[in-house]
Amino acid sequence: MEPNMIGAYGPWAASLAGEGPARLSFRSPRFQDVAAWRKEARARVLACVLQPATGGVPKAELQHAFEFDGLHIEHLQWQLPYGPPTEAYFVRPAKNEGRLPAVLALHDHGGNKYFGTRKVLRISDDVHPMMKKHQDEYYGGVGWANELAKRGYGVLVHDAFAFASRRIRVADLPDVVAHGQKEVNPESEDEIKAYNKLASDHEHLMAKSLFCAGTTWPGVFTAEDQRAVDYLASRPDVDPERLGCAGLSGGGLRTVYLAGLDDRIRCACCVGMMTTWRDYLLNKCHTHTWMIYIPGLPLDLDYPEVLGLRVPLATLVQSNLGDQLFTVPEMKRADRILTEVYHKAGAEDRYRCTFYPGPHKFDRPMQAEAFDWFDRWLKS
Repeated sequence: MEPNMIGAYGPWAASLAGEGPARLSFRSPRFQDVAAWRKEARARVLACVLQPATGGVPKAELQHAFEFDGLHIEHLQWQLPYGPPTEAYFVRPAKNEGRLPAVLALHDHGGNKYFGTRKVLRISDDVHPMMKKHQDEYYGGVGWANELAKRGYGVLVHDAFAFASRRIRVADLPDVVAHGQKEVNPESEDEIKAYNKLASDHEHLMAKSLFCAGTTWPGVFTAEDQRAVDYLASRPDVDPERLGCAGLSGGGLRTVYLAGLDDRIRCACCVGMMTTWRDYLLNKCHTHTWMIYIPGLPLDLDYPEVLGLRVPLATLVQSNLGDQLFTVPEMKRADRILTEVYHKAGAEDRYRCTFYPGPHKFDRPMQAEAFDWFDRWLKS
């Protein structure tokens, strides 16, 4: 027996889902009609994920608008039925006429809940040192939301549940959790690191509490991301028939679930977040967030097949061969699963998986491929 996350129980746990296609896999001979399969499988995902009520189209309030780096930028805020207001930015070329194709840029997790939109966006030359380092390490030294907008897109970036404007405030926690921590100068690196440590330790408490409330972490963020799609589609300068989404890591996770559940996403790019439930179970759950897991679903669909629910819509997956968050065999197994799904649906040309050398990242060459993919499916 190979060492695994749960020792002697690993082979037994892996056998529960088995080696073959899960119960609702489109790869099963039982399913031939894509639409009928999608209806049944998507209903099961929604039953497992337990989305809470998040209201209708958010009423976004414009905080201020300005230009930076040839882009028109709007700082927005909307209030969901619960929690603090969501901060967001809409970015498009400064000179623009007509309706644009648009992309929801989904920020990563990165073990850093203090930041959200600033991970993938730049709104001035004054970049927080921690975000400068973050973008240098993971994004080729740029805010990729800016780079995509320059190519003629509207791009919306919003803070995800439990990040940045939506983060848990230390003052709202009991001392048994906060351990006397205070936020005096919240933009200082020392306080941000202390907050991120507390937020990491708090993840299992959040997951347990959401289960007790009758929902799940993926249920909350998928519902909130869909409200962001509602807003994006409602804008008069956006073509609601040409919407996409993309993200690295935690943003890739959000892409898997959002693009798998919402057909308004006509083109999707999942970066650095594609593997199998087997990989999480046996090898890598220690490297990942509680935001991933949907109880009961692995018996019905493997993780990549959640993204596969969007077949035949355009889907790009980008993985890094040196990514320590996953094992290469399971990343390649996930690619084979999605290839089979798209082949069976007769949509081989609408799925692509590219493996890049190097560690966990969405660097400039990867961005170039992703942006070309969006051009192909959202501009043509």
